[in-house]
Amino acid sequence: MKTHYLALALVLALTGGVALAQGTKADYERAAGLRQQTTGKVLRANLRPNWIGETSRFWYESDLGEGKKQFFVVDANKGTKTPAFDHTKMAAALSRALGRAVTADKLPIDRLVFPDDKHLRVTVRDKSFELDFLNYEPHPIQDASGQATAIAPAQLPRGSGDARGDSQLTFVNRTNQTVTLNWVDGDGKRTAYGTLKPGEERVQHTYAGHLWVAVGANGRTVAGFLAGDVPQVAVIEAVRGQGRPQRGPQGTSPDGKWQVAVRGYNAYLKELATGTETQLTTDGTKDNAYEPRLWWSPDSTKVMVVKAEPEQEHKIYLVESSPKDQVQPKLKPLDYLKPGDRLEKPRLCLIDVASKKTTLINDELYFNPFNLMEEGWTPDSKEFRFLYNQRGHQLIRLIGVDAATGTARTILDERQKTFISWTSRVFYQPVAGTGEVIWMSERSGWNHLYLIDSATGKVKNPITTGEWVVRGVEKVDEAKRQVWFRACGNLPGQDPYHIHYGRINFDGTGLTWLTEGDGTHKITYSPSGEFYVDTYSRVDLPPVSELRRTSDGKKVMDIERADAKPLVATGWKLPERFVAKGRDGKTDIYGIILRPTNFDPKKKYPVIENIYAGPHDSHVPKDWRTLYGGQELAELGFIVVQIDGMGTANRSKAFHDVCWKNIADAGFPDRILWMKAAAEKYPYLDLMRVGIYGTSAGGQNALTAMLTHGEFYKAAVSDCGCHDNRMDKIWWNEQWMGWPIEKHYDEQSNVTLAKNLTGKLFLMVGELDTNVDPSSTFQVVNQLIANGKDFDYLVAPGVGHGVLGLPYARRRMQDFFVRSLHGVEPRAK
Repeated sequence: MKTHYLALALVLALTGGVALAQGTKADYERAAGLRQQTTGKVLRANLRPNWIGETSRFWYESDLGEGKKQFFVVDANKGTKTPAFDHTKMAAALSRALGRAVTADKLPIDRLVFPDDKHLRVTVRDKSFELDFLNYEPHPIQDASGQATAIAPAQLPRGSGDARGDSQLTFVNRTNQTVTLNWVDGDGKRTAYGTLKPGEERVQHTYAGHLWVAVGANGRTVAGFLAGDVPQVAVIEAVRGQGRPQRGPQGTSPDGKWQVAVRGYNAYLKELATGTETQLTTDGTKDNAYEPRLWWSPDSTKVMVVKAEPEQEHKIYLVESSPKDQVQPKLKPLDYLKPGDRLEKPRLCLIDVASKKTTLINDELYFNPFNLMEEGWTPDSKEFRFLYNQRGHQLIRLIGVDAATGTARTILDERQKTFISWTSRVFYQPVAGTGEVIWMSERSGWNHLYLIDSATGKVKNPITTGEWVVRGVEKVDEAKRQVWFRACGNLPGQDPYHIHYGRINFDGTGLTWLTEGDGTHKITYSPSGEFYVDTYSRVDLPPVSELRRTSDGKKVMDIERADAKPLVATGWKLPERFVAKGRDGKTDIYGIILRPTNFDPKKKYPVIENIYAGPHDSHVPKDWRTLYGGQELAELGFIVVQIDGMGTANRSKAFHDVCWKNIADAGFPDRILWMKAAAEKYPYLDLMRVGIYGTSAGGQNALTAMLTHGEFYKAAVSDCGCHDNRMDKIWWNEQWMGWPIEKHYDEQSNVTLAKNLTGKLFLMVGELDTNVDPSSTFQVVNQLIANGKDFDYLVAPGVGHGVLGLPYARRRMQDFFVRSLHGVEPRAK
C-alpha cells in the first residue's frame, strides 16, 4: 500500500495536482448529508395532474419548499389556474377535524375529490372528509383506497420519482405465470422483491411516487405501477398500451358453450350444457405434452392449443449462509436457463369443435423458436396469427394459420444480419377490417413504423421516416387511422435521447409533434383526450409544465416552472451535459459530468466513470433530479462521469450493432475519447487516475475495463457482474451475443481475461443473487487467485442482486476509491 501511495504522490507531483485535501472527514460528512441537503430545495417541481372526473379540469399540488404547499385547479377549456379552495378556511376545517393545529401553507392533504361544484372531499392519510365551499364544515366519510392504474411496458417512466411519504401497494397477480416484483430506483435500476404465483396477493410497503414493475418468467415486463399517496391495489395483468386489444388464452369459448382443458398431457373438450366430455388427443406424453395455453376463435368454432417438448432442466444452487430462522445454512435451488440450453419446442394444434378433429400444424415455418409471441385470432375467425422469434434473434416472422385447413403461411419476415431487439423493438398490431398490420422495424437503419398488407406481406407505406427513432407506440386510433407514439432524435439541435411525443396518419401524412421544449418529456392526457399536460426537463433544467391542445399540439398556457435557486444556494452543482466525437470521428457521444459542491478548478481531480453499458437501453440520465447516482462519490474529491457509448440503444441501428457478439466492447473506445475531450477542455480532470464502477451488466463492464483497457482505467468496483455471458440468463445474453454459443463467448469472458488484471479491483457479490448467477463472480475470483492477482472482495450474506444498495457496501466503495485514486486513508483529517 505504501508503494502505491508513493507512486500516486509522484504522479501528482508531475501533474501539479493536489490530493491531500480530498477524501477527508469533512468530505465524507458532506457526502453523507448531500441527500438531506438537497431534499425539498426545488420549488414547484413535481406536478402531477389529477383530472377531475371526465372533465377537462385537474387539480395539483405545488411544492413551495420547507414543507409548504398550495393546491390549484386548472381549467383547460378556459385556460385558467386558480386556487383549488380557500386555504385559510381549509386549515381551520382540518384543525377541527383532526384535533390539531393545521396551517394554511402546510395542509396535510393526500387526495382531493370534486364530486360536484359545491362540495370537496379531502383525504388525510387514512381519514376522509367532505366539505362544502360555503361553510367548510368537515364531515367524516368512508373512502376506500382505489385501484392503481397499470402502466404498459412501453409507457413506463424511467424510474421512481422523489419519495413523498409512506404508502402501500397490494399486488394481485391475475396472469397465468409467476412474476417477479421489482422496485425501480430513480436511475432506472431494478431491485427484485420476490415473486408472486398466479392468483397470489401481497401487501408491499413503499413510498408515494415510487415505481414498481412486474416481470414475467421470460424477462419481459408485464406492467408497472406508480405508488400513490394512499394505499392502492395493483392488479397485474397483461397491459399492452392504450387502445391495444388484449389477446390471450381462455379455457371457455366466447359463446360460453364449450370448455377445453388439459389433463394427463392431453386435451379434452366439454360441452358445458350437458357435461359431455370428449378426449380430443391421445398422443400427449410427459416429454411432449399438450399445455393449458389455448386461444378460442371469436366464433367459438375453433380453438388453438399448444403441444410442446419441454425445455431442459437447469438448476443453479444458492447457499443462504446466515438464515434468520436457523443456525445451519440453507440450500436454495433455482430454475435458471442459460445461453445454449435446450428450449421448449412448441407445436400448435388446431381443434375443430364440430367435428372434434385435431390438426397438428406443420412447424416448418417455426421449427427453432426462442419464443412465440402475440398469438391470437383475426376478428373474422378465419386465421390464427402469431409472431415466431427464431432463436438467435435475427428473424421474426408473422405467421398465419388457415382455420379451415390448418395450413401455415408466412405473412411477413423481419430479418437482420445482426440482431432484432425483441424485448423493445417489436410492435405488431392488426388494423380491424382492413387486412393491414402496423409493424415496427429497423430495416431503414432507424426504428420506424410501417403499414403492411397482411395478404401479401408487402409494405403499403412507411408510417414514420427519418434519421430518428420511434421509442414506442402510445396508442393506435383505428377510426381516425392515426398512430400516437414516442420518439427521440427528431428535433435538430436537441439531445437525441430526449423523449418527444407525436401523432401521424397511417399513410405517413399529418405528422404532428405534441412536444417541443428542449428537454425530455412526459405527457398526461385529459379524460377526453382534448388536452394534455406536458412536463419536460433536463439534468440542467428543472421541470417545466405546460398545458397543450391535442388537436395541433399548441400551448394553451404555462402551468409551472420549477425553481432550483434554493438548491443551487446550498452549493449544489448542476450536472454538465458534455458531447464529444466517438471512435469514428463523426458520431456524437453524450454524457454528463458531476462535480463536488466544493469544486475548485485549480485542483486536479481523479475521474470515476459510473458505467452501465447494457445494450437493451441508453442509461445516461436525461431528466431533472436533485440527486444523481455518483454525486455522493463526487463529494469525496472526484469528478464522476456517465456516458452512453456505441453499442447502447436508442440511436441508429449501426450505433447499436457495435454490441453484436461484442459485448466486451462496451463502448470503451468512445468513452475514453469522450473523457480525453473533457480533459482537454477541463485540465483539472486527471486522466492518470481514472476509476470505474457498476452493477450487473455495469459490474461486468467495470471489470472488463480493467482487463482490456488497463492502461487507462486504474481502479474498479464491480458489483454482481455477469462476467461470463454463458453463465447469465438466456433471454438477455443470447439477444446480444447470439446463438449458437461460439468462441467469442469464451474470448470475451472476464473469467478468461482475468489474467490481464492490472490496477486495483474490488469485487462484490450477493450470495442470494437470483438475477445473475453468483458463480459468475466466484469463477472470476478463482482465476484471479490462480494468476496471483491481488484484489478486494466482498460476499454479502443474504443479499440478492446489487450489493451497492447496502450503505456498508457504498461506504466500502468510497473508501476503496479514496485509497486507490487519492492515495490517502479515508477520513484522515
